[in-house]
Amino acid sequence: MERRRVARVAAALLVGSLLLATAGTTLAYDPDQRSTLGSGRVAEPAGGQTVVGVQGFHWDGTGNPKKPPRLLAADRSAQTAWVYDGSGRAAWYYDVDPLPDGDLLVTSISRRATVVVRMDRETREVEWRERIDARDTHDVDLTPEGHLVVANMRNWDAERGVSNDRVFVYDRQNDTVLWEWTFRNHYPNDTDGGFGEDWTHVNDVDVVDGGSAFLVSPRNFDQVIKIDRETKEIVWRLGRDDAHGVLNEQHNPDLLTGPDGEPTVLVADSENDRIVEYARRDGEWTRTWTLRSGLSWPRDADRLPNGNTLVTDTLNQRVIEVTPTGEVVWEYRATWGPYDAERIGTGDGSDGPTMAEQGVTGTYEVRGGESDAATTVGPATRLAGALAGTPFAAPASSFAERWSHVVPWVRPVWLPPWGFGYLVLALLVGVAWGGAEVVLSCRRLVDTLPG
Repeated sequence: MERRRVARVAAALLVGSLLLATAGTTLAYDPDQRSTLGSGRVAEPAGGQTVVGVQGFHWDGTGNPKKPPRLLAADRSAQTAWVYDGSGRAAWYYDVDPLPDGDLLVTSISRRATVVVRMDRETREVEWRERIDARDTHDVDLTPEGHLVVANMRNWDAERGVSNDRVFVYDRQNDTVLWEWTFRNHYPNDTDGGFGEDWTHVNDVDVVDGGSAFLVSPRNFDQVIKIDRETKEIVWRLGRDDAHGVLNEQHNPDLLTGPDGEPTVLVADSENDRIVEYARRDGEWTRTWTLRSGLSWPRDADRLPNGNTLVTDTLNQRVIEVTPTGEVVWEYRATWGPYDAERIGTGDGSDGPTMAEQGVTGTYEVRGGESDAATTVGPATRLAGALAGTPFAAPASSFAERWSHVVPWVRPVWLPPWGFGYLVLALLVGVAWGGAEVVLSCRRLVDTLPG
């Protein structure tokens, strides 16, 4: 009995201490400072305005006014030029494409349907809005004919138990599908463990080769593919399912042309927390450039005409312009969860030279930014660092990664990262303590029964 009493006191003290730590860190926390839009390091003014599609942090699909989806623009000095709040209009914003006439083509989700908007960039007035019966879409582009090409993910047929994830071309004037390409017709149906509600998570489609082909990113298949529009054949693919050393759940690949016309892909290798560039030489892919460290789940990378790369560093909640050797020369804080960033005047996506053309190859570390890992350094990351070099290093690192990817979506705005960690630990200790008390009570009850 004495040991049980000591255990109860120890559990109570631990829970109380954790709750006090939660209260202390929360009282000292300034949520407005963490959510403020604005400049980080600016060593060089940007070549033009930068527009950003911000997803918004929430789970329920209705939008969260405290962590809102929004479109915004930063000027050459990384000061906020304008903000278009999506609260009440969209649950999430994803891809934002500058069009040749200066308008923006914006992909969003609202009430479990895809909503595509063409917006005047200067006035933010919506010129047209198209609602497409597609549960979730991260990217819609315009074809040369003026139609919409849609990356349609989570297209699940529950009755048949199959995935209808596809890429399709939609004529909004006549409400007709003109062309479609369904993944299950071109891939083994056991890819990525087999059909599921989010089988491919196809998150990007780009019109390439003057409209005769599409560059497509089935994220869950860990690869980028080029599809011939006429034959519907896969012309080539970069990566393969579960080959995580090449790509690991990538986002927003861009097709560039290297020396002697060699196909080159610049892509945000998201789960590997890096940006990579691959060149196709003699039918094989060679990684020519890697940008790593200081990035947390990047989801877009565009090559600029000056040779720098514009990176959307999602979980660090920033957009950065980085030199070929990794120096941050322009930085903008973009809460909550930037998805895509585009530099006005450089087209949609990449419009710059490959690293091979610049004579820069190899692996480089991100350096010089003010916001590196600003939102991800917390208890899980600190734990992983403390256990580095021990037998627990791998599971601790995996836990820290999952923690950093999940917590921003559920942590209240007013609660700091460490306070959230203390609170979660207090709840876990409390649940374990309560469970132990229930077990002991059941045992005492059984002991009192006759026979």
